[in-house]
Amino acid sequence: MLKTIEVAMPTHVQPNPSLSPSPCLPISTRNLRNKKRKTKTAYTYKTWKITAVSACTTSSSSSSSSGPFNQTVGGQFLSGCEISRSGEERSRRKKRVFFLDVNPLCYAGSTPSLHSFGYWISLFFSQVSLSDPVIAVLDGEGGHEHRRKLLPSYKAHRRKFLSQSSAFQKFSKGQSSAFKRSSKGHVTRSEVVMDVLTKCNVPVVKIEGHEADDVVATLVEQVLQRGYKAVVASPDKDFKQLVSEDVQIVLPVTELKRWSFYTIKHYIAQYNCDPCSDLSLRCIMGDEVDGIPGIQSVAPGFGRKTALKLLKKHGSLENLLNVAAIRTVGKPYAQDALTKHADYLRRNYEVLALRRDVDVHLQEEWLVNRDRCSDSIILSNLFKVLEEKKIHHHQNRSHISNGSCSPSAEEGV
Repeated sequence: MLKTIEVAMPTHVQPNPSLSPSPCLPISTRNLRNKKRKTKTAYTYKTWKITAVSACTTSSSSSSSSGPFNQTVGGQFLSGCEISRSGEERSRRKKRVFFLDVNPLCYAGSTPSLHSFGYWISLFFSQVSLSDPVIAVLDGEGGHEHRRKLLPSYKAHRRKFLSQSSAFQKFSKGQSSAFKRSSKGHVTRSEVVMDVLTKCNVPVVKIEGHEADDVVATLVEQVLQRGYKAVVASPDKDFKQLVSEDVQIVLPVTELKRWSFYTIKHYIAQYNCDPCSDLSLRCIMGDEVDGIPGIQSVAPGFGRKTALKLLKKHGSLENLLNVAAIRTVGKPYAQDALTKHADYLRRNYEVLALRRDVDVHLQEEWLVNRDRCSDSIILSNLFKVLEEKKIHHHQNRSHISNGSCSPSAEEGV
């Protein structure tokens, strides 16, 4: 049975009056001023269902530079000039395609925040991706269900972001009319996010029943097969299992208030092992953030050093478990843990492994250079709306007695 794919794509519409850029917007408008005068074009988006999309032919590639970003190595930050010359030559030969993992960017800590989304997107467009192709991916409805059936604690404490926003509901007749509204007249966070991205000429992919991570992993494979280089923009450590010579991660670093590239060299310097072992290592150590317990919960003496030593010798978790089933592979506590809890570790593997078989196919129009001329206008409009929601929220609180104001009202901002 074919699954449906929801795609939001930018389309041209008649020019609309634009707002002036907000003075607090952390992006540069220099590129807009340097462009030749021409008719301003506004964008909107259409959402439709497609099935069994056939693979497209490769679009022509062009070189692009990444700019002087800091890069992380074992917790230290290196300047752009310290990147290896061979790496720079490869970057010039292969065009980059960025994959934007949207959901994690929509949180300030553990609180849903559209302002966080706007902040990181503005930096990403103005300093990281520039005019390179960007494909945004959202979690599909019910995307977590498959893994939660295997492990009920999986992401059990995550607060859903892409739900109805009460803050925008109150402004459905005001400035938020710049964003698409649902059939009930309420503006949802999902609609705001999709509206901003598509107006910035970024296709948005959302597949029912699949997490964004699996969709990204599938599309990365297709991009590599076409000879492109892939860059995944996300703070999610799940993507480290994809890192290779042609797959990089770019992370939002809250402390530095900027994005930072993370490559295979950074991974090796940080973990002292090959990225191919990343998934096996995480299966053993677990992931507390995602609610996945590690082997320490049943074998307290089994730590990272032991796991790394065994994986370096045996290569993968499956090889290690197969060998441990027939002969001794380490000290008694490690041997006992691997033989008694093999099913436990294999379950972790099934939960943590990114799927690469999602029914989604790269489309040629997703690979063209992104037109960024409207970024400043679209994002300044977003920040203006968010600022007005914040002011309105504080005004309302002054008229409500303490304890009767719902704290969720500000979460949409």
